Amino acid sequence: MTDTLPPLFGINIHPGGDSVQDAFERAAVADRTGLDLVAAQDHPYNRGMLDTWTLLSALAARTEHVHVLTNVANLPLRPPAMLAKQAASLDVISGGRVDLGVGAGAFWDPIHAYGGEVRTPGEAYAAFEEALHILRGMWNNADGSFTYQGTYYRVNGARPGPGPVHPIRLWTGAIGPRMLRLTGRMADGLLISRPYVPPERLPEFNARIDEGAAQAGRSPSAIRRGYNLMGMIDLRPNGTRPAGLTAGNLYGTVDQWVDELVGYYRDYRQDTFLFWPVAGDELRQIEVFAQEVAPAVREALTPARR
Repeated sequence: MTDTLPPLFGINIHPGGDSVQDAFERAAVADRTGLDLVAAQDHPYNRGMLDTWTLLSALAARTEHVHVLTNVANLPLRPPAMLAKQAASLDVISGGRVDLGVGAGAFWDPIHAYGGEVRTPGEAYAAFEEALHILRGMWNNADGSFTYQGTYYRVNGARPGPGPVHPIRLWTGAIGPRMLRLTGRMADGLLISRPYVPPERLPEFNARIDEGAAQAGRSPSAIRRGYNLMGMIDLRPNGTRPAGLTAGNLYGTVDQWVDELVGYYRDYRQDTFLFWPVAGDELRQIEVFAQEVAPAVREALTPARR
């Protein structure tokens, strides 16, 4: 096994407009029980969802320890210079508790409906790379000025400060080979989901990230590998898998979840786990994930770290 970073654990909170109190309660549980991350997906064109950035800002104000994370921010609707400013500002306000996940965009019709540009895969990749340069450039030049002239984005002598109070981890939502190599060259982590990227595909993804890291002279172990785990922890004795769970959802007892996550870490180099409960008593499942699954995984992996 290659060197792997210590594991991180978190939850994803659905940014639904009809579940604001649920969001606050789940974030409070994550904060109280020692989880590392509270994340939310970003689909601003969805009429049933709140603006993710506004929600995460409110959650940061209600918590003390957990980092908040966009899972992932929709770059076609969020200009990177302003996104860098927003992330840095919230990092200052929260005392250094912001992680930023970004994606190139996928649902082009609703993006266009909100005024965003419709891009081909090649254009989306090029714009995404430019955005990463701008995000880094704005943060790294907080006390000065920053200029960037790209095909899709331009920054003309911006004065970015106040800068973030800690190095904001920059994650990508990437699937294709070029995007994965770009992640290895420029990002701090990758965020993918088990239903779309099953475990058997993880070696392929890791190889592309490692290629990109080598191109940039970086250690592959510097890039975190995040895994969104949709599913359900079975809290009933001798429970059976609920009919509503799909094949990509993870289901099992606490011990089975522990074994699964330990295997992802040791065999597939996944080091960051975001739990998305999809059925049952979801608040209770978050508590069990934080208080039973995560500590057991950490304990099992302690000798494996190098």
